[in-house]
Amino acid sequence: MTSRIVGTALATVLFLLIDFYVFQAVRVAFQAASPLIYHGVAWSFWGLTALTLLLFWLYRLTLPDRYPRLFQQFMLTGLFVNYFSKVFVLLFLFIGDLARLGKWVVQQVRSGAAPADDIPRSELVSQVALAAGAVPFVAMSYGILSGAHDYRIRHQRVVLPHLPRALDGLRAVQISDVHSGSFFNKTAVRGGIDLLLREKPDVVFFTGDLVNNQAREMKEYKAIFEKVKAPLGVYSTFGNHDYGDYVRWPSEAAKRQNLEDLARVHREMGWDLLIDEHRLLRVDGESLAVIGIQNYSGNDRFPKYGNLPKAHHGTEDQPVKILLSHDPSHWRAQVIPQFSDIDLMLAGHTHGMQFGVEIGSIQWSPVKYVYKEWAGMYQEGAQRLYVNRGYGYLGFPGRIGMPPEITVLELVRA
Repeated sequence: MTSRIVGTALATVLFLLIDFYVFQAVRVAFQAASPLIYHGVAWSFWGLTALTLLLFWLYRLTLPDRYPRLFQQFMLTGLFVNYFSKVFVLLFLFIGDLARLGKWVVQQVRSGAAPADDIPRSELVSQVALAAGAVPFVAMSYGILSGAHDYRIRHQRVVLPHLPRALDGLRAVQISDVHSGSFFNKTAVRGGIDLLLREKPDVVFFTGDLVNNQAREMKEYKAIFEKVKAPLGVYSTFGNHDYGDYVRWPSEAAKRQNLEDLARVHREMGWDLLIDEHRLLRVDGESLAVIGIQNYSGNDRFPKYGNLPKAHHGTEDQPVKILLSHDPSHWRAQVIPQFSDIDLMLAGHTHGMQFGVEIGSIQWSPVKYVYKEWAGMYQEGAQRLYVNRGYGYLGFPGRIGMPPEITVLELVRA
């Protein structure tokens, strides 16, 4: 406990040094304002700092689990948004101070040369620095309040030359990465499901991460997601977060029980959970195979629980095979080199990093430097991969430029 107190105190000192440095920009930028405005801004600045640091101490030195989940999320998000924004202010101030130092050195050398600018450089830099810090602060606040539940329907036509005629035009909806433990707006979540149902899918695929860590996270949301129905069924898989690998359990038995409880949630919602197995979708005597495996990643940081050979066995004579596999890196790690008869793989996992830019054909997110396939449709030869951007969110409780996705896949012969 002593080391935790020391660590928290050192972190607090660092945060306060950032605050004092950033406040110099506030002081200079508002020095010409009326005393009422100046003092209002100053009190707001330090009031927000005090509240943020108080919550930081509460989170670090008490048991976070004693607080409601949403309050825990508020604690961490408030700290992140506040100081992430101030880093931008810090950067511009530092560059400005280097420039001022250079000017001071030149003035000393030239002995008395006056600055040529009408506006003192420090005031201009302060204004620019505060504006730079305001941009991420506003963007992240908007991403939490609006972007987190700004559900988008994305239509994708998928040409499968060997698709049986009876299945031509099949409408399949994919959702992924619900992360129910992060939700804070039940009404908005329900609105997304209503949006999905209005698409009238023939079949629904869910590609993993129903929860953050624990099955109990679905308690308040099971009634919402059990409304997801389709004539040909709802098929689901596990993602890396569903196994509870990221929390400390009292025993291995408790961890196993959590996974069993989560599997029961799938069943109680009427979802057919595929654990290294397959199902056949039949229409008018014709069929295609739906293969679902446990999490399998091509990245060593994530587990390889899935057994694709086992799940694939028995589907050899099917004209079309659709694989549900949570992690898109599985496609290049195993699917392409070993299972060339899998026509389409559906994945999630990346969330599009919940941050990015998508304008027409321009698509960018920092996650592209980690995952080669991270959002949308990809093709290698005759095989295709679609990566869903996710229904929910994790960590940062919002989305910026990368809205949550409900994918409507229209399967056609040509």
